Amino acid sequence: MSTPEPNPTASRRTWAWVIVACVVVVAVVVAVIVATRPDDDDAAAPQPTTSTTSTTSTPAATPSDTPTATTTTTAAPAGCAATDDTTPEDAGVAEVADVDGDGREDQGWITGGADRRFGITTASGATFSAAIDSASPEPASAVVQVVQTDEVPIALVDLGREALLFSLSGCAVTPVQNAQGEPYTFDRGFGDAGTGVGCTSDGGVLRLAGLNAVSADDGATFDVTRTFVDLSADGRTATNGDAEQVATGAAKDDPVVTTAQEVSCGDLVAGEDGPSEPRS
Repeated sequence: MSTPEPNPTASRRTWAWVIVACVVVVAVVVAVIVATRPDDDDAAAPQPTTSTTSTTSTPAATPSDTPTATTTTTAAPAGCAATDDTTPEDAGVAEVADVDGDGREDQGWITGGADRRFGITTASGATFSAAIDSASPEPASAVVQVVQTDEVPIALVDLGREALLFSLSGCAVTPVQNAQGEPYTFDRGFGDAGTGVGCTSDGGVLRLAGLNAVSADDGATFDVTRTFVDLSADGRTATNGDAEQVATGAAKDDPVVTTAQEVSCGDLVAGEDGPSEPRS
């Protein structure tokens, strides 16, 4: 008995399904690979790095909060340099105005005898002086003051018959000169130039002035004139202004008359508010 041959049509159908199944499997695998593979552009591009920075917000400074740079300038100290000289032991001494600009009172002094001198010893320790060049036998006394807007330190030395004028600028006692180059002096009534000297307040500063009180009725009343004296910046030369009348027919005890007959500067009066020559 013979075996029948397999059906060729059925065999071909089986292989076709196998091929289709393989193709499907391959397609699925390829699809999965493509879906999970990173894109070329994404792989080439650098990945951003995330950095977390903690930031503290600071309010803007207001003008009052902003520190201001301050430059401190130390001014050169005022005052005369100390010297080896000191106040003579036998001198008449008194506290006087600050003559060297250091804000401290200084000392004025006068020595007696044939070689009498007027001098200054400052609080800083400087001593300087000048001879009292006068033939007047009267004991000397002085006042020290600062005058004019440029603050010139001066001394007026009363000798009874005349008053000498000294500049105290530049850490020295220097006789002031008049326009003729001679020592400037104020007459105290023994000549025709005047009877005294004072310092008048003018615009809030003291101005030096020669004074003259003249009587036409044997001292019952007086007419008083004043002549301002202008000093150079260093106080070493003086020039006179014009004379002006400040009182007419004033009584002899009127302050304007008594001031015109003494040596003073502001509220300071020679013989009362400054150094005096020692009495032997």
